[in-house]
Parts: sequence; structure tokens; C-alpha cells
Amino acid sequence: MKPRSLEPKKRANLRDVAKAAGVSVATVSRVLNEPGVVKKDTLEKVQAAIDALKFVPSAAARAINSGRTRFVGALVPTLDNAIFARFLAALERELSEHQLSLVVATTNSDLEIEAEKAQSLVDIGAEGLIITGATHSDALHDLIDRTMLPTIITSFYDATNPLPTIGYDNEAVAQLALQHLADLGHRHIAVVHGPVHDNDRTRARLSGLQDLPWDGQLTCYETQISHRGGAESAKLICGQAQKPDAILCLSDVVALGVLFGLQAEDVRVPDDISLVGVDDLPSSAVAVPAITTVHLPVSQMGEKAAVALARWISDQERPSAERLDGQLIERRSAIPNPSRLTS
Repeated sequence: MKPRSLEPKKRANLRDVAKAAGVSVATVSRVLNEPGVVKKDTLEKVQAAIDALKFVPSAAARAINSGRTRFVGALVPTLDNAIFARFLAALERELSEHQLSLVVATTNSDLEIEAEKAQSLVDIGAEGLIITGATHSDALHDLIDRTMLPTIITSFYDATNPLPTIGYDNEAVAQLALQHLADLGHRHIAVVHGPVHDNDRTRARLSGLQDLPWDGQLTCYETQISHRGGAESAKLICGQAQKPDAILCLSDVVALGVLFGLQAEDVRVPDDISLVGVDDLPSSAVAVPAITTVHLPVSQMGEKAAVALARWISDQERPSAERLDGQLIERRSAIPNPSRLTS
């Protein structure tokens, strides 16, 4: 038997389809990009040729013909944190409803890397950008100004920002958590948070805590946003001569680590110390005890950012800033402190 040839078959191109259908290359292009303007019989002939030749349109060629790449780029600090995964899932789902695709780049919270990756996304034809937080390099701002690329900031709300922001008021989010602990009678509270030098959301949350009028004392501990960072902070807190009544973590990732660390030190939550987080990650609901936290509407933020960017791209409709509110989720990790409620 004659051996089967392993030579790859030639991929059909636009000219092959035009020849098979008996039409011009321009007509085939219209069928692919604007089928609504093509007569029904011509559309059927071209589609039959496409099916027979197993023709797959080149994305690059379609972009050249239509002037559209139909994709946007999103720059996020990391994919390790579930909160960004939830945001990106909602963002991609909603973008697809507007016939847009998503390309994701991670920045490791490095402003120089962010600018470089943004440039790469622009170079391959991104029609818009979604970026995280309010602090960015001059290089990124110059790129956006020079290209006039539709760009939306997420995870941060500021109506005065030159770029549209869709996110939450991080100061208010932190205050919601602190007020809950204060209402429970806690007056000596340890605050465990991630690095402040490269994260404007953390800085805003800390600023909100300082601005909230109450009669208690805060002691802050900076660590990495990880379970290990939280566990190490818990060990440090347990080693202090005066232990706090409660621990407020500005991230649920850290709060889970703190919980593990306290358990390793035989400190009971909430009997010995109350614990509150911020984010409302799925793991916080199934921890033992389940962690009281502030829910951040990250999926809603992804959906709204997608709709706003899609309209900006298609209709040149620049969106307005939009604030999304956090919501306190009371669970089992924080309880009243009777001695302080009555003191």
C-alpha cells in the first residue's frame, strides 16, 4: 500500500475562495466582514466555497481589511490571587458578548513592567486597555496620551482621575471593617496589610483607617500578600507583651494566613481574638471559623468595565467614573467583647 503523504496541504486563502465561488476577492472580504450588505445568493455561494475549502480566515488579514483587531488588554498585578481571577472571568465573559476578546498580562506590581507590557499590547493591536489601581508610570500615561487608547482603571474609584475609574472607594471599604470591630467593643486592633510602596489600594485603605473617628488604638504590621505573610504576622503579634483584641486584615489572603498562624499558636478565633478580612474570597466562607469580611463586587466590576470599554471603542462614548460599594459579610470569626462594651 502506498504510504500516506505527510506533506501538509496548502491552506486555502482568500483568492482560492473567490475563484471557487466565482466572485471577486473584495466580495469574499465583504462576506467575512459585512455579510449584511451582501446579496443572499452571493452569500450562499461564498459560504459554500468556504465550507468546501475548509477556509479559516486569518485574524491578521481580517484586521487589515476591517481596521479592527477586536481584542483588548488587561494588566493585573498577579493571577495568584483569586480576586483577580474572578474579575478577569467576569471581564472576559462580558467582553465576549460585545464580540471582543481579552489578552491578559501580569505586572508583578512593577510600574516599569506594566508600561512595557502595555506597549506590547498596543503593538499587537489592542483596541483598549484595562489597568489596575490609580498609580502608574509616566511612560504608561505617555503611551495612553499618545495613542488616545480607550483605557479604564479598575479596583479604585476616584471621580477626579483623568482616566475613568470603575471600582470601590478603598478608604470606605477599610472603614466598614474597622467600624464593625469597634461596634463589637474592640479597642486594641492589629492591622495586617500588604506592602504600601507599590499598592495605592493598600495606602488608601490605611488612610481610611486613620481618618475614621473612634476611641481605639491601631498597630500596623506590613507583610507580603500571601498565606505565609499572614501566618508570620500572626506569630509576631502573639509574641507581643500586649496582645490585641482583634486583627483586621486588609486582604482575605492575609486573613487566612493569620488564621492559620493563630491556630498554630493555640490562639482561638474568635474566643481569644476576633478576625476580620477584606475581599470575601470563596475560601473565607469555608474556613473554620468562617471569616467575617467585606465583600468587594469584583465580578460586577469586571462586567461594568467590559461594557464601558466596549461602548467607548465602538461608539466613542467615554464612560464616567462609577463607584461600587463594599458590603460587610458577618460570619463566625468576630464576636462582641463584653468587657469592653461595658467599660
